[in-house]
Amino acid sequence: MQGHPRQNAGKRLPLARSIGAAAAAGLTLVGGFILARASRDEVACGEGFYPVAARCCPGPLADSAGCVASASCPSPLVLRGKGCDAPDERVTIPETRISLGPSDWEAEGRVAPREVHAGPFQLDAFEVTVGHFEPQSSADPTRAANELTRGAAEAYCRTRGGRLPTEDEWIVAAAGASHRRYPWGETGAVCRRAAWGLASGPCSIEGNGPDTVGAHVSGDTPSGLHDMAGNVAEWVAPDPSSPGVGVARGGSWRSALASELRTWSRLELGPEDKDARVGVRCAYDLR
Repeated sequence: MQGHPRQNAGKRLPLARSIGAAAAAGLTLVGGFILARASRDEVACGEGFYPVAARCCPGPLADSAGCVASASCPSPLVLRGKGCDAPDERVTIPETRISLGPSDWEAEGRVAPREVHAGPFQLDAFEVTVGHFEPQSSADPTRAANELTRGAAEAYCRTRGGRLPTEDEWIVAAAGASHRRYPWGETGAVCRRAAWGLASGPCSIEGNGPDTVGAHVSGDTPSGLHDMAGNVAEWVAPDPSSPGVGVARGGSWRSALASELRTWSRLELGPEDKDARVGVRCAYDLR
């Protein structure tokens, strides 16, 4: 089906290329599965996750469809359905005011000074996964769902009693009252903090889609939001003054520049586009 979150998952590399890629990454190809080696001192995955090609898997095996189900799950994932997945967790974002403006030289000319005011509300702690978006799918459930139109993302959030966050809500959730440059703080856009640069570097050259959610906990916000930078850029609600412009925020697995991970960075695209870089995280009104 066009635009399906698993659209890129079924492509199998030729055997020789798979062996070469595995060897270059310090992996072993066994019986059609890629097995992570035991020594992982230099890899970018969080504690308990295994580096398999361009992915951080909850177990040491992967095949052409993605990470293979494991009997146990590294934190913060939980066993759900056929394997590991993100838990149903929300984070409460308090009322926040930010004086938005260029925070560094790369933002000059790209960030218009203005006051941002949003909250309180709740936001999903994790990006929506394939396992949550389509529970009956045979695809890897831990991967962030992608290639969703804005309408599909809105419809999914409604089924959960939520909605898309506004752009200002997304900003205050990612940047906090101190207006952090990155969701985790001011410096250190490195591979262990986010799933970025997976297609053409600097973190990998083998990536063909989003990574496992929650696999880079050192990049969490202080409030416990995972993957606000990298993995998939996240749809935000349309601006009433320009409903024909689609906006997603947070950078993605394809982002090759650290500036795309900044809390001020935004991606503009058509609202009906099915972009491999884009997924969703839902917001909820407090009652």
